[in-house]
Amino acid sequence: MRRRQKEERPDYDESDLKVGKPKTKAAGVPAVAVSMKRSLENMGIVRTGETLLELNKVGGYDCMSCAWPDPEPGHRHPAEFCENGAKAVANEATLRRVTPEFFARHSVAQLTSRSEYWLNEQGRITHPMIKRPGATHYEPIDWADAYTLIGRELQSLDPNEAIFYTSGRASNEAAFAYQLFVRAYGTNNLPDCSNMCHESTSIALAESIGIGKASVVFEDVHEAELIVLQGHNPGTNHPRMLTHLEEAKKRGAKILSINPLKEAGLLHFQNPQTPSGVIGRGTDLSDYHLQIKPGGDLALMQAIGSLLVEWDALDHEFIETYTHGFEAWREHVAELDWDAVTASTGLSRVEITRAAQMLRESKATVFCWAMGLTQHRNAVAIIKEVCNVAFAQGNIGKPGAGLLPLRGHSNVQGDRTMGIWERPPQSFLDALQQEFGFDPPREYGFDTVDSIRAMRDGKAKFFMALGGNFVEAAPDTRVTAAAMRNTRMSVQISTKLNRSHLVTGETALILPTLGRTEKDVQASGEQFISVEDSVCAVHASRGPLEPASPQLQSETAIVTQIAHATLGDRYGLDWLGMRDDYAKIRLYISKVVPGCEGYEVNVRRPGGFILPHPPRDSRTFETSSGKAEFDVAPIEVMQVPPGHLILQTLRSHDQFNTTIYGLSDRYRGIEGGRRVIFMHRDDIAALGYDDGDKVDLLTKWDDDDCTRYATEFRIVEYDIPRGTSAAYYPETNPLVPLDSTALKSNCPTSKSIIVRLEPAGTVREEHLDGGTQHEIGWDWSHKSEPQPRYLS
Repeated sequence: MRRRQKEERPDYDESDLKVGKPKTKAAGVPAVAVSMKRSLENMGIVRTGETLLELNKVGGYDCMSCAWPDPEPGHRHPAEFCENGAKAVANEATLRRVTPEFFARHSVAQLTSRSEYWLNEQGRITHPMIKRPGATHYEPIDWADAYTLIGRELQSLDPNEAIFYTSGRASNEAAFAYQLFVRAYGTNNLPDCSNMCHESTSIALAESIGIGKASVVFEDVHEAELIVLQGHNPGTNHPRMLTHLEEAKKRGAKILSINPLKEAGLLHFQNPQTPSGVIGRGTDLSDYHLQIKPGGDLALMQAIGSLLVEWDALDHEFIETYTHGFEAWREHVAELDWDAVTASTGLSRVEITRAAQMLRESKATVFCWAMGLTQHRNAVAIIKEVCNVAFAQGNIGKPGAGLLPLRGHSNVQGDRTMGIWERPPQSFLDALQQEFGFDPPREYGFDTVDSIRAMRDGKAKFFMALGGNFVEAAPDTRVTAAAMRNTRMSVQISTKLNRSHLVTGETALILPTLGRTEKDVQASGEQFISVEDSVCAVHASRGPLEPASPQLQSETAIVTQIAHATLGDRYGLDWLGMRDDYAKIRLYISKVVPGCEGYEVNVRRPGGFILPHPPRDSRTFETSSGKAEFDVAPIEVMQVPPGHLILQTLRSHDQFNTTIYGLSDRYRGIEGGRRVIFMHRDDIAALGYDDGDKVDLLTKWDDDDCTRYATEFRIVEYDIPRGTSAAYYPETNPLVPLDSTALKSNCPTSKSIIVRLEPAGTVREEHLDGGTQHEIGWDWSHKSEPQPRYLS
């Protein structure tokens, strides 16, 4: 009865939203209290102990949240997890269940009106479900029937009419089997969540150093003299990182933080794993903070590079021996336009000079970044400029130095290593051909943005997602939703209910899967999986819990059985053998994936093993010149029309990607709601509003005929650069134009959207400059009884 009441309770009401003062301290007692409260509410006392004590431990399971690396075995804390890791575990290991009876009570239309938070709160999906053409409800389906239905649909299509998406949670074993199936089927349509986040990093690093991965190992963070934190908020997105930044500070490191918002995790850290962190003052992490405007990082790094050249604070031996293109870059930064720099960054020359002095004084610098750099039109150029500054001082291939892109999903890097990529290297395809005897497709497939275009235009008729919440995660939500509804079949491999189960193809299937916290037993016995973290370390993961339902199947089992239903014994591939024993997949990995020789033995070692990385290991670079490549790019100052603001999307402290754990962003002072827009007090006044006013947000992209909108946001006065604003995603994803993407990487520009504000309730057809609307069928109004709202 209690469970039924929880399902039926009203959704949250944005009128309950409260705004307080932003916090200046991160972690400490509040983090411990929140972690324990959330865990006990969802799992109970016994289950909380079973899960949290095994999290990130040797012989335990890997956190399904961020990809921050683990310390060496023997150096791990008894509680080797952070607040958001504990939330992720509680979210997955919850005792709440979404059963066939739940789907019988709730039509798809009724569920569509619910918030993402409410959907997630209902719990774990227990049975495979199907929504048949024209049906109003999902109904149960046997696993065998589901596999047969999917196989027949795929057999009826040209392979390039099918899209196979992957989230960053899938294991290496599931990912390798998935890409092998898709390529044996005949396409490279393998978009993944990296297309929307670090694709700019992958492209920039591949062109600059020859490999799209971090050039550091875990110990380099502790040994650095300077750590640059650029375009990310570790207190929310990588909380375990704070502990290791604190350790670096104790060893004498300086920290330079660069971000539009002064986040609590960047300023003051109270480590909940130490007595002084709980009851003491904690550690001041950032030695100096640059409050930069979104998109200004290219100009900033060129300015820093210009000053380093002027001061001759360069590693000439490294430049001469290991780099190419230095002279062209030196001449470019020597002619720097400081007026363009200040216009782009919002920073003074004095502020930038102080930051450059920190680099001049450091003999070993680690550069860290995340979405704040990757989601701009010139994102690839920005990251290459970070590389330029690193090259100028020889900060590659030596202790305490290097490039550290912070991956936000637990195995998004491992998925790419295993071949989840729409643009695979020819060498990888050659290795597949040699091992399996078939010639995989060689033409590039669709990435995320191009997949949406293909579904929209009728060129793709089938969509399958190995995890994730594609409809909410992707840009231009109304366009994405309409595109998904244009397919004949959509398949979601999921643990919990989300929006992508409600915005579907004509036929829709939900295939419930095991989580990281759960035991995986197949015909050959209990299995383990493996993952790769942000510093190329690969290790095993074993869940301690019994599955949430006897009906659940593992990701690997689901993928291999879909492959078997679709391909049968084509090419002699033993899909059911791979399902029964994951060691067979790892044997294939050892023969196909570079650096994975002896995979089965190495991944079983305590702490696993580290994949090779030529720039880090030997200062060798697999680029066109055989050296680290300096690159030259012009500074671009974003042109913002009068009465408009630059909007960046970001997470609250109570969410992971599109999963909403709760309604608290306590470090920013937000409680009880999410529909807020952070603005500078002078911008609020200049636009004729007051703090607390409700507004609608609107934007257009070039000359297209669609005015995009998101409604009912409360203005919150915040310390943010003039002319800029910030708001949470996925609520603001409808504002991100599908065609507004980064050059080369095609990554959505979610950190630099130009918006205008109108008083709430004024968004009407006649208000949209004659633009047409792409309606998604829901416009959740955040009231206790939300109603669909149609604007066209």
